[in-house]
Amino acid sequence: MHVSTWGCLLGLALAGVGCGASQGDEGSGEAVPTATEEDSREVSAQACPPGVASRVATLLPPDSGGFAGELTNVQGTLYFVTSTFDTGSVLWRSDGTEAGTVPVKTFPGPPGVYQPTNLVAVGNRLFFQTRTPATGMELWISDGTEGGTRLVKDITPGAADSVLEPAYELNGRLVFFRWVPVSANESRPELWRSDGTSAGTLRVRNFRAFTGLSYYKLKVGNALLFFFSEETGTTLWRTDGTLAGTTSVKQLDAGSTYVRDVSRPGETPLFILDDGPNHEVWKTNGTAAGTVRLDSFGHPVNLLGTLGTSVYLTSVDSPVTKRLRIERLSLSGDGKTRITTLPNPYGSEEYAYPAVRTAVVSGGDIYFSLVIQSDAPVARAVSLWATNGTAAGTRELFDNRYVEYGYRYPLFATGTGQVLFGGAPDEDGPAFPYFTRGSVATQGRLADVAYPDSFTRVGSRIFFTAYDATNERELWSVPATFSCPPGLTGAHE
Repeated sequence: MHVSTWGCLLGLALAGVGCGASQGDEGSGEAVPTATEEDSREVSAQACPPGVASRVATLLPPDSGGFAGELTNVQGTLYFVTSTFDTGSVLWRSDGTEAGTVPVKTFPGPPGVYQPTNLVAVGNRLFFQTRTPATGMELWISDGTEGGTRLVKDITPGAADSVLEPAYELNGRLVFFRWVPVSANESRPELWRSDGTSAGTLRVRNFRAFTGLSYYKLKVGNALLFFFSEETGTTLWRTDGTLAGTTSVKQLDAGSTYVRDVSRPGETPLFILDDGPNHEVWKTNGTAAGTVRLDSFGHPVNLLGTLGTSVYLTSVDSPVTKRLRIERLSLSGDGKTRITTLPNPYGSEEYAYPAVRTAVVSGGDIYFSLVIQSDAPVARAVSLWATNGTAAGTRELFDNRYVEYGYRYPLFATGTGQVLFGGAPDEDGPAFPYFTRGSVATQGRLADVAYPDSFTRVGSRIFFTAYDATNERELWSVPATFSCPPGLTGAHE
């Protein structure tokens, strides 16, 4: 299990410079450290000792081919879903013990269909969407008991599905958009809210004149922000879940533009508009005066994360070299700076464009999963990186060699300084759960289980699912704060 050297060796041939050489305004040729450069010793099985991560319960029988995920914290109780092709899906709850991990309700469903979906906590109850033959896809609620797991309302009466977008908790209620067909090719959105009762599940507003509702939404304080883009203009709206509190905030553009990206929950509320050749980064606090354009780029950009008074963005340097570029933009409008450009040893291949799949902020670093795409269902390469916003502080932490696992490499900030991730050190797999504090010397394997997924914090513990040696899907947990030996041995490549 070695950290790969391919990035450095092929990067030398492509760029004609030292491995990972910075192309940015900062550092004037500083090298971007890769995992191999930082320490050539193995990142190996000198893992956390047994017992740091512990099995909570077995969820699925061996070789069932089942799924377990949608881990959701509902006021200290964990809810999640398992699904197998033959037996349908099950909603579970857990108090973190084996005895307290119990099925709540089974949804037989058609073979191979995974449900419930879109789990959202509102107070001490769980909302979700699921389909039954009698009602179609509709909104449900659970209090953790089978009897208390029920349909909220058959919004579209009968067996027809309601087309519902992912919902949000807002002021102790559930807020969501529903799409209603108006012709064979068009639908219009409606804003709804629910208190968990049929009578309290109401349409807040019917947007008859608007069809260009963006997929992207932003929660800012006690409001949900959303975007409409029409030929007559692009407008930011807000709602508090009431008719009076659902209002237009600001016209962002006189024409139709595309919302490309929004910031993650907990970070400064930001969004990107694609306006022809311009890609505009905006900041908002949910008011007209507080919604301002920070800057514009002449090329497509995506949000990476916020550190201090700056937001960091990514883009592709050119269609020839296809390298990921990191740029910094001041949140106070003081301008932008190019930080660095990461190597892409596959840049000569037609479809080998870089993209960031997942990113989290922990301490003074942004951690991100970088994929080199391909024309196949799986990536050309997958790696874990971190940056502190400088060229010298941008470094590769882990080369995920098992690309057949596709793009499913989870990344989770524990809130205690450590980041958990899925890592595959061998080309034949599997992926294991790893921890890192931002360097190769401070990371290692968390547990000897395979294909971790759905890291979720509940209280002082982190829960996730993984396979054991018998190929059973199990629920595992680890303390949010733990100490393990560094993940290095004395062996050399």
